[in-house]
Amino acid sequence: MISSHRKKINLLLTLTVAGALISQSFNIQQPKPKKLMNIKVFPSTATFDEVDHAMDQFKVDLGVKCNYCHAPEKDNPRKMDMPSDANPNKDIARDMIRMTEEMNKKYIATIKHTESDTSKLQLVTCNTCHRGAPKPFAKPLPAPQPPPPGQGPGQWPKANGTSGK
Repeated sequence: MISSHRKKINLLLTLTVAGALISQSFNIQQPKPKKLMNIKVFPSTATFDEVDHAMDQFKVDLGVKCNYCHAPEKDNPRKMDMPSDANPNKDIARDMIRMTEEMNKKYIATIKHTESDTSKLQLVTCNTCHRGAPKPFAKPLPAPQPPPPGQGPGQWPKANGTSGK
């Protein structure tokens, strides 16, 4: 009985180690380059971490992965050739970055706020139009529907279907 229990533990341990090794083999990590190359939109003083953080935000805002804008390496298609301009989406992304920067500097920054207005200035981002989709939405979000009668603010329905007032 003890030996069969020990065999099960050894089997479980072996499967756990094998699973960890297999999952690591699928985890493709891009090495951090010593110097950023082919940077055309970000400031020349931008660090790898700053650009990487911006790329992570673009991925969320557009609901895509790196290969949406970056081309694969010729020798190893499992890795991205980050400096390459082979993927036409990269130039589109650069134009979109320039566009949002211009809108924020030229238009949004000039909006006058009163002294009593303590709200933060909302900037235009990729998410403003893309909202998690690779192509920007052509139509504005639909207006919220009014709540059903008897379910407005402070009128939550009770379990039996009557309103709370």
